Amino acid sequence: MKKFTKLLALTMSTALIACTFAACTGNGTGESGQSGESDSGGVKKIGIIQYAPHASLDNCYDGLIQGLAEAGYEDGKTADIDFQNANGEDQMATQIANNMAAQKYDLMIGIATPAATAVYGAARSANIPTVFCAVSDPVAAKLVASLDQPGNNTTGTADLLNLEAQMQMIRAFQPDAKKIGILYTTSEANSVSHLKQFKELAPQYGFEIVEMGVQSAADIPQAAATLAAQVDCINNFTDNNVVNNLGVVLAKANEAGIPVYGSEIEQVEKGCLASESLDYVALGKETGRLAGQVLSGTDAGSIPVSRVKDSTPVYNSDVLAKFGLTLPEAYQSAQQVTTAS
Repeated sequence: MKKFTKLLALTMSTALIACTFAACTGNGTGESGQSGESDSGGVKKIGIIQYAPHASLDNCYDGLIQGLAEAGYEDGKTADIDFQNANGEDQMATQIANNMAAQKYDLMIGIATPAATAVYGAARSANIPTVFCAVSDPVAAKLVASLDQPGNNTTGTADLLNLEAQMQMIRAFQPDAKKIGILYTTSEANSVSHLKQFKELAPQYGFEIVEMGVQSAADIPQAAATLAAQVDCINNFTDNNVVNNLGVVLAKANEAGIPVYGSEIEQVEKGCLASESLDYVALGKETGRLAGQVLSGTDAGSIPVSRVKDSTPVYNSDVLAKFGLTLPEAYQSAQQVTTAS
């Protein structure tokens, strides 16, 4: 009887130790398989939606990953990042955002205005904080109450184009130009906002703005051809639909014998004449820094929107030669690129 009692005690003690060990190790990294939620000390689940696969937004994503890592949230280690691209489709962006929200991620991030809008709409009902990247006018997009006090459990970065410097550049490269064409997507709040500002600046530099709105990629070929026939040049903002179809716009402009001005260096490398370029990798890194603050416990709505507006002039020497233009004296030190093959 004594031997049985000792054996029973030993068995119970072993079982207790085993249970205690399992409890200590089963959920230490948030990988217990229980749900998508992470505890305060575990791996953070982050959903990122990029609106379209073009160079500007790719740069935002690259910078964002760098910024998150610098803030202590490295993918595969302290963060589990679910990155998906909506391929320029609003409906897909909304579907992806809804799926992410259903999994109760710790943070959702939208790159470009349409993706940010989809993320914001889906995350609100799930009480998930959101961060946006490269949204030119987050107030007009109804993402935040104001830039300094965003509210809405949301913050992010605004890519404010240096429109006056861009207009000065166009006047310098084409001193006799009278009409600038703007092709924009009517549903993109950032494009509508930029167009309004550009039209207000135009009289100061002797320009007339000829605008043409499109609703989808299918509208761009005809709209670009029609617009190019009426103007001396075309200026592109950060319109995601237009940038995603920049090759079509450039082809129609070339047929009409007019240059296109871009909004960042990748567009110039693809065949635009020149641009006052924003650094979208730096914009992404700043977004990652803000995201790190949110993941560390700061209320997203209390963090002011970071406004990136410093620009650097860049021009394409191949395009300059093609149109028989001379590099203006004021841009002799501008960054020179050639058309990417």
